Amino acid sequence: MRRDDLKTQILVRGGWSTSVTVSEANLNTLINRAYNFVTGYHKWPDTEGKVSTTYSTAVLNDMGDVVLPYPEGWKPDSIRILQIGGKRLEKITLEDYQIFREDQSSSTDRVFSDYGLEYYINPNADVSGSVVVWGQFSPIILSDETDLTVFDDNSTEADDAIIDMTMSFIYERLKEVNEAKSKTQEARIKIEELWKRVSDEQFNYKTKNRGIFQRIDILNGQPYSDSIKRDQF
Repeated sequence: MRRDDLKTQILVRGGWSTSVTVSEANLNTLINRAYNFVTGYHKWPDTEGKVSTTYSTAVLNDMGDVVLPYPEGWKPDSIRILQIGGKRLEKITLEDYQIFREDQSSSTDRVFSDYGLEYYINPNADVSGSVVVWGQFSPIILSDETDLTVFDDNSTEADDAIIDMTMSFIYERLKEVNEAKSKTQEARIKIEELWKRVSDEQFNYKTKNRGIFQRIDILNGQPYSDSIKRDQF
């Protein structure tokens, strides 16, 4: 939905105007606040991204790890899949990665981890070439009247939740506490209804077991099978 359409719906539903209830500038700010709330509530398919870079741009930190920055505008700790030169690396927790590097410093296992807006790659891994990551980005703010939200036409609940949350923020400013709480609750219900539908659709995705999809058992130093699942990380 376009920003101007969001504004129209907010003002009509609330019986408000930008000359009396809320200024145009404040309304734009509150819409983006609500937009951030809804887009950040779950890992929506609409905010999934894929970015490529080159392995040669990586640097080594003090521990000797290969370090790369997250793509600009991406959410921290959101990389789900990492490939280098067409080879997939297995993501493990930062703590397990540190233990792995301490206890198996010469291992060539293709593993990585991340922290904040950086990700760390085992420097001994036999990889080179293009780095491709899949993860979640943070949508840019709606700055023009014709700007569209990231949600497609099949996700009308999300746009409606943005409207509800904006109305909640306005009610807060008007000190109408009960109305604000009610609108927040309505927004959450719509978000969860949409998320259930998205989750149900993803549950029906078929996975194919392959020997290369294995986790590293840090304690025992052996790999073990683990099906790759969405939002596993």
